[in-house]
Amino acid sequence: MKILVTGGAGFIGSHTVDALVENGHEVRVLDNLQKPVHQTGMPSWLNPEAEFMLGDVRSKDDWKKALQGREAVYHLAAYQDYLPDFSTFFHVNSVGTALMYETAVETGLDLAKIVVASSQFVAGEGQYLCDSCARKTSPVLRPESQLVEGKWEHACPICGEEMYWQWTPETHVSPPNAYAMAKHSQEIQALTFGQRYGIPSTAMRYSIVQGPRQSFYNAYSGACRIFSLHYYFDKAPTCYEDGEQCRDFVNIHDVVRANVMALDNPEMDYKVFNVGGGKAYTVSEFAAIVQREFEDRKNKYLADALIPGKYRFGDTRNACSDISALKALGWEPQNTPEQSVREYVDWLYEQDNVEDILDFANKTMKDLNVVRDVKA
Repeated sequence: MKILVTGGAGFIGSHTVDALVENGHEVRVLDNLQKPVHQTGMPSWLNPEAEFMLGDVRSKDDWKKALQGREAVYHLAAYQDYLPDFSTFFHVNSVGTALMYETAVETGLDLAKIVVASSQFVAGEGQYLCDSCARKTSPVLRPESQLVEGKWEHACPICGEEMYWQWTPETHVSPPNAYAMAKHSQEIQALTFGQRYGIPSTAMRYSIVQGPRQSFYNAYSGACRIFSLHYYFDKAPTCYEDGEQCRDFVNIHDVVRANVMALDNPEMDYKVFNVGGGKAYTVSEFAAIVQREFEDRKNKYLADALIPGKYRFGDTRNACSDISALKALGWEPQNTPEQSVREYVDWLYEQDNVEDILDFANKTMKDLNVVRDVKA
């Protein structure tokens, strides 16, 4: 099959390209190599058997060229950042998706499938249960007035007792910021335009994806990157809040298997699927996994992660996705966070431009005033 992969030079995109090429598909990549994700330009890992096209999903002309002769699309290109440039989130993510469907419909392109990348962040804080009230609720993001006091947990709006997170299904939607709203818009477009114009479409709502090729320079890209960079330089990383917030980590190879499965499975048409790891870990637990990996490699003790009472404004307290819908179709995660970390660190040690990256990452977070201190 002739397939277009947008964002195909990126983390999830490049691994998906590799799998599609290995399966015998003819793959074209559309990517704008935007900084800071592609800080050094064309990545070395881009599959040489894939056709590369430099272009932008905000350009209809680029869509026309990229879609020409294609039979399926993986729309994985996305913009994510901590910058408050709200319009860019919508221009790239929402409008880019609209232009894809618009171009396909206008040109009468007969597409067998469109797979659209979404995010766990669409669910926001997810669902919680109050044991005292036996009541489920969906809290909003915690206000800064709460965080600055070092009060991390969600309280029941009825009785005031602490609530406990639940595995969040695809039916739950509560986007807390511009990025999440734009990703939800992509889901709506995929299902609505897909059904309206007879283009089988699936939205994949990824949890926190881990593995090699995660950009060093993307401040948004998560725990494995920042913890690994600290331990690489024998420095203790920081866990925000109290380190007890729960996350759902999924290996890149499991994500790729889900992506490939969506290509020719009609049971996935016109639906949204959570793609997660199926097991919750606290951030402190994940930091310890990274720590052990580096201790084994360096054959020495490394300092535990610091918990100094800092927080990132806008973070969800817990984020764990219910993956039962995808498991019912025969998919399930096969890799552990330990394997994800090992693969990432193997890749990290192969890179030759690591020296300035940690300072770059820390400066970015400081300049954006994302990391803040609890009131003394």
